[in-house]
Amino acid sequence: MRLSSALTATIRVTAPARLHLGFLDLNGALGRRFGSIGLAVDRPATELALKRSHKHEAHGRESERALALVKKFAGQRSDGYTVDIHKAIPAHAGLGSGTQLALAIGAAIASIEGRELSASALAALGERGARSGIGLSAFASGGFIVDGGKGADETPPPLTLRCDFPENWRALLIFDEREAGVSGEAEATAFADLPEFPQSSAAHICHLVLMKIVPGLKETDLAAFGSGITEIQEIVGAHFASKQGGSVWTSPAVGRLAHRMRDLGATGIGQSSWGPTGFAFVDSPAAAERLYDSLIGDAKGDGLNILIAQGRNTGASIETIQN
Repeated sequence: MRLSSALTATIRVTAPARLHLGFLDLNGALGRRFGSIGLAVDRPATELALKRSHKHEAHGRESERALALVKKFAGQRSDGYTVDIHKAIPAHAGLGSGTQLALAIGAAIASIEGRELSASALAALGERGARSGIGLSAFASGGFIVDGGKGADETPPPLTLRCDFPENWRALLIFDEREAGVSGEAEATAFADLPEFPQSSAAHICHLVLMKIVPGLKETDLAAFGSGITEIQEIVGAHFASKQGGSVWTSPAVGRLAHRMRDLGATGIGQSSWGPTGFAFVDSPAAAERLYDSLIGDAKGDGLNILIAQGRNTGASIETIQN
């Protein structure tokens, strides 16, 4: 069987990583639980190309996971799809790699089949967005994101706030490839075993978001934004510490380097999701380069790496290439 030329287009998708900056409400007394704070960043990213073929195939990084997703999204089609993963967000690093890969593959297949599917619809098909909606919104629109948490039904959390991240600010990401964050069934078990989160802490976090972090973004006040993020990270991190070896950091080495960044002028330090990736913010590319140059030698000596990232104020890019 020969595929017609109309069906041989290649769909290229670039999907951004996201930082999970904390939860709003792990208590759930108002009927909604979790509520995530997040930021889409330009690096790292997942980049893939997908086209129709005679059978399902996946090549490159994360190929096994990608092949399973292709089969899930393709359903009972008689022909297949080939996907080439050119770049992949590191898996189990707290950067939303699984969600972005699933959405990218789902969007590519929907595009080649001429279907219009929202990020929420793609997430439902790919079984993503169980607790957080920031990965979906990062894919759809980018920027700084707050979702409204999980309600009584199974739909992904709704987007409640989105704003652009200041173009000049930079995030320094700290990587420890020796560690891996909790995921899958282990993550579900960890959440189930956590103690009750104080309602007063949830209220304080919401106060920090609405009266400090978001105004800091709107007025380009990094000190306000950063201090609010640091405080939320301390509150939420302490709650999860029992599932992270008694520390707010999955990788203590990442924590030490993040604190050195703070001592050298960075702010808004913390760990993305279950880590081990850490982050810190500065107000300019020059400040980021200075901090990188000051610390990269020590970081590598401790088995770590540093990446300078920029907030991404647009969602995933989806391009059709006629072969």
